[in-house]
Amino acid sequence: MDSGKRKSLQTMHPDLRPSPAQRLKALVEGANALMSALETVRALNLGAWCIGAGAVRSLVWDSLHGTDYRLADGDVDVVYFDADSRPEQDAAFEARLRSLMPALRWEVTNQAHVHLWSAKLLGQAIAPFACLEDGIATWPEFATCVGVYLDADDSIGIIAPHGLDDLFNLRVRHNPVIASLATYRARVKSKRFAERWPRLSISDI
Repeated sequence: MDSGKRKSLQTMHPDLRPSPAQRLKALVEGANALMSALETVRALNLGAWCIGAGAVRSLVWDSLHGTDYRLADGDVDVVYFDADSRPEQDAAFEARLRSLMPALRWEVTNQAHVHLWSAKLLGQAIAPFACLEDGIATWPEFATCVGVYLDADDSIGIIAPHGLDDLFNLRVRHNPVIASLATYRARVKSKRFAERWPRLSISDI
């Protein structure tokens, strides 16, 4: 966004400014690779689904920092909810997506099964999620708990159980529902948040 447009948004009457949801939808619509990814995932007929986490977070933070957004620079996290799906179905969906868009690093997770692998792989017992939004609400940072999807009429839907304020206000805060503080701190460091987006306000508590 050029400085003239940014200034006009800042001085616009509050009632006329686009909402965070409107801003996010506009950013998604302008990101051709992400739109193509959404169209590709929609074709799988997953039911309740979205692309979330880093793909959405980076889109917003890159825009707010005036840097180019490249979907292929990170994992594309696809989450869906299907209590009747077999655990091995995630890998089959990933393989299908890789065949359709091989330039992207796809990761597919059925949120209906998270409690199973959490207990088995992490030794952490959590209650089964009741819906897709329940799963997204547990991701390690509040700003990351956001997903977008494409409806049949090509309209963009948003799932943001904690809202969009942290995402658009460049705030990074620990979501303690599942992730430990140590896990949160390790993620902030490994994902180079402060280096990639220096305007972020990162909380260490």
